[in-house]
Amino acid sequence: MSEIRHNWTKEEIIEIYNKPLMELLYEAATIHRLHHDPNVVQVSTLLSIKTGGCSEDCGYCPQAARYHTDIEGNDLMSVQQVKAQALRAKSTGSSRVCMGAAWRNVKDGEEFDEVLEMVRTINKLDMEVCCTLGMITKNQAQRLAEAGLYAYNHNLDSSEEYYKEVISTRGYQDRLDTIDNVRKTSITVCSGGIIGMGENVEDRAGMLVALSTLNPQPESTPINALVAVEGTPLEDEKPVEIWDMIRMVATTRIVMPETQVRLSAGRTQMSQEGQAMCFFAGANSIFAGDKLLTTPNPDVNEDMKMFELLGMNPQKPFTKKEQPQTVEANNSQYEALGEKPKWTRPEHTIERNEAAKTKAKTLK
Repeated sequence: MSEIRHNWTKEEIIEIYNKPLMELLYEAATIHRLHHDPNVVQVSTLLSIKTGGCSEDCGYCPQAARYHTDIEGNDLMSVQQVKAQALRAKSTGSSRVCMGAAWRNVKDGEEFDEVLEMVRTINKLDMEVCCTLGMITKNQAQRLAEAGLYAYNHNLDSSEEYYKEVISTRGYQDRLDTIDNVRKTSITVCSGGIIGMGENVEDRAGMLVALSTLNPQPESTPINALVAVEGTPLEDEKPVEIWDMIRMVATTRIVMPETQVRLSAGRTQMSQEGQAMCFFAGANSIFAGDKLLTTPNPDVNEDMKMFELLGMNPQKPFTKKEQPQTVEANNSQYEALGEKPKWTRPEHTIERNEAAKTKAKTLK
């Protein structure tokens, strides 16, 4: 087995990323096979349980209320609606449901209680449950764990340096603090980022330094290619080259050998051959379904045909970690504390974000 290191430097990671491609692929594929079955890929379904109206200014996100996009907002879905979607996902090969809500942070109250009930409901379907709900406190993470949450997603997005060029309404440390709060429970961590936002290789390496030096490293790391949405500050960014995705996947695999590397947003722009090279390089998870929160995604039937073509199989649930036990609400040891944590708002000015906000005002 290759060593799990937590002291990678940016210089080392840049050197790996820039290796001749065949050497990089060989090294990544070798490490991948030491830690994972190369013919098994986890299929997850991402479900937007509350869409739009977010107060953040993330430059890539069509759900930010301050930008003018074609996203139709919706209030929080019902538990029954979520259960129906989860059953549909299970029938098409998904072993995990990831529920996303366009919140800056979790607030105690009726809506969070509903989300806890959604977690209980899906866990009882013998599916892994993941949530991405923004920043959370330790107590909120404990309540999610008690409900049966398997994983919590909170992406770092980019390096700490480039993060400030994309988002001004929250701080990088808040992201790390949220991951730390999750780590104080039995919930696994899912954290990755996006490439193609105008960052350079040093920023991509910086993000991997931040992730790989966490101890333990995240159990899963999504690598997203930016899907440039009209109306957002990053609408004019060019699509990520497939070679950049392959290099990023391979480098992630090498520095985080045991992590499930998730080939996430941007797959609609990738050929089957490109995706196959990403799997060879160490990606062993995809998101299925016609949408990733709000952006297009390949049809699940196309994915199953690709799996058949490549001789790959969907991963069964709870392969990496046993199924959490669900504690019913009336037996809970943890209560809502009504916390009001002071998550930071740096509020520095990002010119392209301000320009998109001003443009949105003229269109409304």
